[in-house]
This record gives sequence, C-alpha cells and structure tokens, in this order.
Amino acid sequence: MPRPYALIVAAVVGLLVTLAGPLPAARAADNGTWAVFPTPPVGSEKNTREYFAHEADPGAEIEDSATIANTSDEALTFRVFATDAVNTPQGGAFALLPVEREPKDVGTWIRLGRKDAARDTTLTVEARQRVDIPFRMKVPADASPGDHIGGIVALNTKVESVRKKDKVQVGVQRSVGARMYLRVNGPVAPDLAVESVSVARSAPLIPWISDARADVTYVLVNRGNVRLRPTVQLSAEGLFGRDVLTQRPRALKLELLPGQRVEFTERWADAPQLDWVTLKATAGAFDEPKVARSTAETSFVAAPWRVLLALLGLLVLVFTARRIRRGGGLRALGRRLRTRLKRGTVPPNSRDTDEEWTSAAQPTPTR
Repeated sequence: MPRPYALIVAAVVGLLVTLAGPLPAARAADNGTWAVFPTPPVGSEKNTREYFAHEADPGAEIEDSATIANTSDEALTFRVFATDAVNTPQGGAFALLPVEREPKDVGTWIRLGRKDAARDTTLTVEARQRVDIPFRMKVPADASPGDHIGGIVALNTKVESVRKKDKVQVGVQRSVGARMYLRVNGPVAPDLAVESVSVARSAPLIPWISDARADVTYVLVNRGNVRLRPTVQLSAEGLFGRDVLTQRPRALKLELLPGQRVEFTERWADAPQLDWVTLKATAGAFDEPKVARSTAETSFVAAPWRVLLALLGLLVLVFTARRIRRGGGLRALGRRLRTRLKRGTVPPNSRDTDEEWTSAAQPTPTR
C-alpha cells in the first residue's frame, strides 16, 4: 500500500513581523496567489526593488526586510527560509534550492527576524494582507570575493494536490522566492568555458527527399566568481573547408551563476546529408568583455548509413548468387559437399571449387 504523504511544519522561532495594511503595487516574484519581494521604504506605497541586491566587504553585516503578500481570499501559512540559487542542469533556468536541500553559501549567512533569528520559520498571512520579515545577513570574514546568489522563499505548507510516483503518493506544494544578489568586494575573475560538444542526426530514409535534422548539444561552465550572460555561436565546415553552418553570436536569455555547468541542446534544421563535418561551439560573455572566448569542437560523418547498409547487403546477395550459379546451382553444390563429407575430405574453411584435391590427412603413397 502506498504511504500517505506527510506534512512537516516548522515552529516559529523568535520571528518579529510587521503586519501591514493594503498591498502596495510592486514588481515581485508572484504566482498569482502570493508574492515575495523586498520591503518598500517606510512611508512608500510603491516597491522600487524587484530583488535584493547588496555589496559588502568580508565580515560585514547587512540588514534588510522581505515582504510576503497574500493576494488570495483566505489565510495562508508559509514556511519561510533562506537558501542558495543554482541553474537547472538542462537549459540553465534560475532556481532556488528546495527546503529539503541544505544551502552551503549565502543561504547560510541569512537569519530571519531580530531576536533568536533562524534560517527558516513559519508564519500565517491573513487574506489580502502582507507581512514584513526583517533579516540580517552576516558575511563571513573569509568569504570569497565575487557573486554569492540565493534567495528568500515562502513555501505554502498546504498540500495543494497529490500525485502518484512509483506507487507512492507525493504531496505537491508551491513556493515563491525573491532573489538575493550579494557581491563580496575583492578581485573578480570572470571565466567561461564550453565543453562536451556532440551531434545527434536524424536523416530521411531516402536521402535528399527531405531535409536532415541534427540536435547539437554542448555544456557551458562558469569557472569564475561572477555571474555571466553567455553568448554562443555555432559554426560548421564540411569537406575541403566548405561552410555548412554559420551563426552570429547571440546572447542566451539566462544568467550563468558561478560554479554552475549547464547543458544546452539546439536544433540544426538543415544538416548535411553527405559530408565530413567539423562543428564548433564558441562561447563568450555579453556583459564581460574581459572574458576570453572559449571554443570546443567535434567531427562526424554525415552519410545515409541505412541506404549504404542496404546496398552492401544487396552486393553480398549478388556475389553469393553468382558463386552458386558458377558451381552448377544449389543441387550440384549439395552433391559435392555430401561426397566430400563421406570421404572426410572437407577441411575447415575450405573453398568450394570444381578442382579435385586430396585431404592433407591422407598418407603420402610410397614407391
């Protein structure tokens, strides 16, 4: 029997909140039911910040406030926590770690509330109201320079739906998070690499009756200590240096965070059907001109392999048929084989010819 899902609710840990009145108009991380965003300045009804952005020295302490706004018609209970940001492994979308994964970077530097502060807590926000949550961020004295990126997340403790996965019921909860960008002062070292270029082709059964397609896959790695907006250019040459693919460098619609590696796949709509191809992927950074361009390449033979295999099979059949015809047909071949088997004169791997021969196993006659 599948186990029923369990809902774990964290206790409130010394959280000091401010219950405000009507919701201010603000750009925020929003799912239509609740939103999370930096608290507007005192006395302001307009939020001027879409996300948290701070710059500090190692050892510094920063104070700020996050707002959770309930835009629904019922009270909602949230588990609020600080965590780290990552890129998704495929496609590179910005993501904040789920509550069950422990952060290792900026998410561990944030404490919610003023007294007995903790990294996560639980609170209830009434319908059509908002709650302001003050927090402190203590930058370690040995923090590495560069970008440290995370966020503050509000997870609805209510299980909104249940899905079955491998005969187990899984409760589905939704969360919304506001991004946190922290730049620790010190030397910055932007560095971007492209790796693991590969091509998967899909060609028509009969060549050139329609276009061939190919999926080009490559991996971008941010080896530096600042976030980057990558640019990518694909190019390919055929035999004798003929251009078969030429692209202009284009900026990808994402931020590649420090230490992250992301796999991308692009469709090549009109790939060669008969050629020896060398494909190159070149990566750079849109907003970091100091980043050296990185290139990786792969080579492949574009050929109608199924047609070639069919032709090879046909040639084998024709060759076999001609050999049989020269030997007087299948019946004659069978008679010769039976005769030689009776004599014990069919050695392994012997050729079938019309010539008479003597097995090496027979003794040599003496005079």
